Amino acid sequence: MSGRIDRTFAALRERGEAAFVPFITFGDPNPSQSLAMLRELERSGADLIELGIPFSDPMADGPVLQRAAERALRAGATLRGALDVVAEFRRGSEVPIILFGYYNPLFRYGVERIAADAGAAGVDGFLCVDLPPEEADDLERAGRAEGLELIYLLAPTSTPDRRRTVLSRARGFVYFVSVLGVTGVRTSLPENLGDLVAIVRRETRLPIGVGFGISTPEQAGAVAAFADAVIVGSAFARVVDNAAGSDAVERVGELAASLKKAIHAVRREAA
Repeated sequence: MSGRIDRTFAALRERGEAAFVPFITFGDPNPSQSLAMLRELERSGADLIELGIPFSDPMADGPVLQRAAERALRAGATLRGALDVVAEFRRGSEVPIILFGYYNPLFRYGVERIAADAGAAGVDGFLCVDLPPEEADDLERAGRAEGLELIYLLAPTSTPDRRRTVLSRARGFVYFVSVLGVTGVRTSLPENLGDLVAIVRRETRLPIGVGFGISTPEQAGAVAAFADAVIVGSAFARVVDNAAGSDAVERVGELAASLKKAIHAVRREAA
């Protein structure tokens, strides 16, 4: 039986639309606002949501997301707290939720325990940026027992052999990293990004999401022309960084709505 991720992409494909996938860090600016953030993202058009689990050593993240993790940890954000918020959000929503982050918090929590608790809360998948397929057996096995997908990443530098390894294990969708380096807002994206995604598309039937560096409606619309999902993270963290605490949710919603509008305007040929 297909899960929420598969059903969402199937529905979007029928409508000829790319998915809008915002990323926010749980607990940023504080845990009490995270549920409101999730609801505002759904209201503003999110098709899937990546919920970042703050970690003290976010080595794949640039300064903006590093500050988001620091704010969240100072405010008392925990993995258990994130699960509680997802469970509350799930009471009124079918938008897929992917826990995004690093393996250390999941490992410390306990692989089988996090899979069971995440499944019970209504999480749909995990994405661990520092967990390669060769070391993911335990989490993959525990997650599948609970109906959770393990999302893997590919990069512009991934070799054909590496792509085969990753794609043989991938479920849900493939996360294609648009640029080399850490996360962060970019003024422009690589001119050959569409060509790189086309190579991966010939090698898998899974949806392909593109993230890292996308921050403006113009960039989101351009990526929606060739990707199945447009993933935006640092731009939301920057909004929270710059907003007064009480305005953060509203500002996040405004950015989400503008990105969704740009993505929705791009019609794609249904596969």
